[in-house]
Amino acid sequence: MLLASGVNYGLVRSIPHILGVSLGFALMVLVIGAGLGEIFLAVPQAQTVLRWIGCLYLLWLAWKLATSGPMDNEAQEARPPLTFAEAALFQWVNPKCWIMAMGALTTYLPESASLWSVAVLALAFALVNAPSVGSWAAFGTILRGWLSSHKRMRAFNIVMALLLVASLQSIIS
Repeated sequence: MLLASGVNYGLVRSIPHILGVSLGFALMVLVIGAGLGEIFLAVPQAQTVLRWIGCLYLLWLAWKLATSGPMDNEAQEARPPLTFAEAALFQWVNPKCWIMAMGALTTYLPESASLWSVAVLALAFALVNAPSVGSWAAFGTILRGWLSSHKRMRAFNIVMALLLVASLQSIIS
C-alpha cells in the first residue's frame, strides 16, 4: 500500500501514511503486550475470526487494486492518500500485523514482562518501522515516471494485487 501511495501521491504526501503505519503498529504492540493478547490465548477462536476478517479485507483491497486504473490529477484530488489515522487503524485489521505483534512479544519478552519492557519494544518497532515502511513509499515515488504509461500502470496494479493475495498464504495455512 505504501508503494502505491508513493506512486500515486509522492513521498511527501505519503508521510502521514508512513507515520500512521509505524505508530499504529507500535500502539498495537503496546496494547497487546499490556493484556489484549491474553484474550487470544484464552479464546483462540477470536484470533481465527480476526484472521479471516483481515484476510477478507485484504482480498477486497487486492481486488480494488487490480481493477483500478492509473490515477490522473483529478482522481488523486478526489481520492486523497491515507491519513495518519486511517493508516494507524488499518494495522488493527491487518492479520499480518497481529501475527507479527504477537510473535514479537512472545519471542523478545519473557512471559512476566513489565509494561515498561513492552513500551520499549513498541518504541523500538516505531523507530525501525518508519524508515523501513518509508522506503516502500520512496521506491514508489521513484517508479512514478516509469508507471506514467497506462499499460505499465495496469500491469503493475495487477502484479501488486497478486502479490498481496499471495502474502495471505502464510496466514491461511
